Amino acid sequence: MTKMNLPNKLTMWRLCLVPVMTVFLLLPVSLIPWQIAYGVGLVLFIFTSLTDMLDGKIARARNLITNFGKFMDPVADKFMVIGTMMALLFRMQNPAWYGVSYPLFFRIVFFAAVLLVIFRELAITSLRLVLVNASGKVVAANMLGKIKTVCQIVSICTLFIEPLIFALIGLFTDDFPLAGIYPLSCFTVALMLLFTVWSGANYIKGGWKFISTDW
Repeated sequence: MTKMNLPNKLTMWRLCLVPVMTVFLLLPVSLIPWQIAYGVGLVLFIFTSLTDMLDGKIARARNLITNFGKFMDPVADKFMVIGTMMALLFRMQNPAWYGVSYPLFFRIVFFAAVLLVIFRELAITSLRLVLVNASGKVVAANMLGKIKTVCQIVSICTLFIEPLIFALIGLFTDDFPLAGIYPLSCFTVALMLLFTVWSGANYIKGGWKFISTDW
């Protein structure tokens, strides 16, 4: 049996850390202060994101690129992003349990963003499987897909960081005009949506020629 190389091990570690981080984020404020939950969640998410960067660099530097890695690396990204986003969405919908309140319009937008990300990733993963059957090759993520992943990571990190910053500011003043609005989170979620749709459409356009239209 062939041993799994280091980049693929990092990918599998990333997959294993996703449920750990998700379960931790679902602990209510009665068990753990929300500031600690967000702080630890941020550290775990950054760590899992760094493994995403490292496995690709190591694979290219040591010529350890495999079909398994090309397929599982973006799949691990999807689990990481979607799992974290769904945990944060659940927290947003239950402020009494989790101690952080978001305005209604942001909760609606973020709910739509989570749905769109899930639909996009399911569609692209399905297309990747079709391309494997049609061409016999695993298509790695392109540049737009990588930018999309970076935007998703930045957006999620902002969702963790901004409430912590506002809580810190609240210790010094009760009159902060942006309190509860989260403008940086709004901006990064909008940017994430843009590249999610753009990269998905680009991938479908590039792979459409491999899809059989015979009936």
